[in-house]
This record gives sequence, C-alpha cells and structure tokens, in this order.
Amino acid sequence: MMHATPDQAITLLTHQLEQLHLQPEMAELLPPIMLWGPPGVGKSSVVRTVAERQDIEFIDIRLAQREPVDLRGLPVPDRERGVVDWLLAGEWPRDPESRGILLFDELTAADRSLQVAAYELILDRRLGDLYRLPPGWLVVGAGNRSEDRAVAQSFSSALANRFCHLSLAPDLESWSRWAAGEGLHPDVIAFLRFRPECFFDMEGSVEQGWPSPRSWARVAQSLAHGRALPAGVQALMIHGLVGQGAGTEFLAFREWALKLPDIPSMLAGKTPIQIPERADQRYAFCSGLAHALWKGLEIDALHEEIAQKRLARFFEISQALSADFATLALMDAMQGDTEMLQQTRTLALLGHPAFDAWSRQHGAVFHEHLMAQMGISLPEAGAQVPVVDLFGEEAP
Repeated sequence: MMHATPDQAITLLTHQLEQLHLQPEMAELLPPIMLWGPPGVGKSSVVRTVAERQDIEFIDIRLAQREPVDLRGLPVPDRERGVVDWLLAGEWPRDPESRGILLFDELTAADRSLQVAAYELILDRRLGDLYRLPPGWLVVGAGNRSEDRAVAQSFSSALANRFCHLSLAPDLESWSRWAAGEGLHPDVIAFLRFRPECFFDMEGSVEQGWPSPRSWARVAQSLAHGRALPAGVQALMIHGLVGQGAGTEFLAFREWALKLPDIPSMLAGKTPIQIPERADQRYAFCSGLAHALWKGLEIDALHEEIAQKRLARFFEISQALSADFATLALMDAMQGDTEMLQQTRTLALLGHPAFDAWSRQHGAVFHEHLMAQMGISLPEAGAQVPVVDLFGEEAP
C-alpha cells in the first residue's frame, strides 16, 4: 500500500480547496478525502494546518462524541400541518460565500448508526431539503485502522467507495520542519534526528505513554513550560508521555546536550566558536543554533543592525560545520509558524551578504536537500540549478 507523508496530504487538500475557490461547481464532483493512520500521527493536525494556511474556517466534528440527532437535527412536530420538521444544529456553516474545511474526525470510532447519519452530509453535502453545505467547504474524514489497536468500526462499502483514501505515515523530516517553525524545544528535534527509530513506535505497550509525533510535540511543550520543575519530576513527565525506553534515551541525550557551549553568547560574538565533536551533540548544537537565532527578533527588525550582525555570526558558525550539519541548521532557521514569517526568514537568510560565501562552501548539499524536500528529481551531474528557481525571486 502506498503511504502519504503529511506534506503530500497538505498538498492534495490545498489543491482541492483551490479548485473549490476557482470553480465552486466542482463541489459535487470532488471526492472527500479520508485520512487513515495510527493514533498520534497528526491526521487532524494536517487538516487544521491547511485551514490556517488558507486563512479559512475549520469545523472539527468528533463523531465518537456525538449522537445521530446532533447531525440530522431535532425532530419538531408541526401539529397544524401534521408533519415533523427538523431543527438543525447551529454549527453548520450558513454563509453561501464562506470557505472552510469540515472534518469528520474519529469517523471509524463511531458506531454504524452515527456513520449512517453522517453519510448524507459527507456524500451529498446536504441534510435533507433543509440544508446544503456551501460550495466553498471541503469535507474531510479521518480515522484509525483496525490494526492500530484503537477503537475502529468497519466502513460500509457505500461510504468507502465515495472517498479518496490516503494512508498517512509518520514522517520525521516534515515533522522536524514543522516543529522548528513552531519554535518547539530544539532538544526534542535534535534527539529525533539522532535517533529516528524513537519517533514512532507502537511495538510495545500502547496502554500508557508511547512515542508518536503527537507525544513528542507534548514533550517539547512540557519542557518549555516546565523549566522550574525538579529534574526527577521532568523525567516522570517525559516517561509518561513517550514511555520508558524512548524517555530514558532522550534524557541521556539531553544530559549531553546541556553540556553544549553557550549558543546565544556565541551568536552575540561574546564567546569564540566551538563546534562539538560528538555526533549527538552536533545535532543538538544545530537545532539550538537555529532556535536561538531568532529569539527576541521581530519580523520588522530583521534588517536592523543587531539582526544583521546575528545573521552574519550564524553563517560564520555554520561555515565551521560540515555541509550536512550546516544545511540542517540553515533549513531549520528558515522555518516559521506562519507562511509570511517563513518567507521573511528565508529571504533574510538568503539575501544576507554572508550567504554567498556559505553557499560556495555548502551549496551543493543545501541544493540537494531542497530538491529532495520538494520532491524534485536531482539534475544530471554538471547541471546547474540556481537557488532563484526554488524561491521565485533573485537570490545572491
């Protein structure tokens, strides 16, 4: 079976939304997407990310927590006419010009009666004669597979045959870029790059904490907000989120990471450049370098003197790294939690005068990494593909 990465799922969902925006009449023709995957792989996060990037509405319907009447509406008798009308829920979008994503999450955890209640809206985009989903809304489903050791009901063939099914697989590369853009704790990103086997593992007990993209994101958030906790309590929290094995390895890794040179001081030019010798420490160093680069710098301050000096120092430090680690640091530094911020950071880095010397030293590996990330086949040996083609405007 083919599996989709989160980035590929985002690309397909974005494409469908763009089609709806340009051709509203396509609403009845586009098949709704059904995202399959184990718990914690980021199915609902993928859909939410698309809505945020497109700046459109997002409604998350957790079917396992609903009753059929929540979808179809309440029956209201009209004694004068001798009929029953339906009082629909107020959460369904009414504005015919509105745009958004309607996600039916935990679709496979709902019993058959709930699935049947959802059929009409998912398949026909309407509820009887009383309600029709505006054409600018995309319908998406998400659920766990039977082999995921999660609550999962079988799909009817009628419902299954109307979806475009995507099996979502955990992808460390796209998760790392997302985590760097969100400003998640760099130690977690660095550890998972060093030990990718710990990123996702359902082989052990899944009745308590176990490693998944979701649980590692929570580890990163917990570290950021739990600095004042005693080390023993932090260890209990980490083990509780990702399990004993992965938690122990991460804590051992972090013990070495805490012995790194003072990266903010190095970026400020107050201490000499020191590159760690151990591979695990280099992963931590690169993540910490990208994380510290933007700390305290606002978007409108990227061209001020302090920002330019810090960027120059960043390139000076990363030129002392091998090409693979230097590329890792630059790719992380280009990330942002919004598309505008990511573009601003990318242009600030590639437009800095020090990037030219950095590119002469590490450009081949950087280019190869970019092409692989974008799913573009590498050119034949000797062919030149300038950075300008990748970003849509002239780079130095």
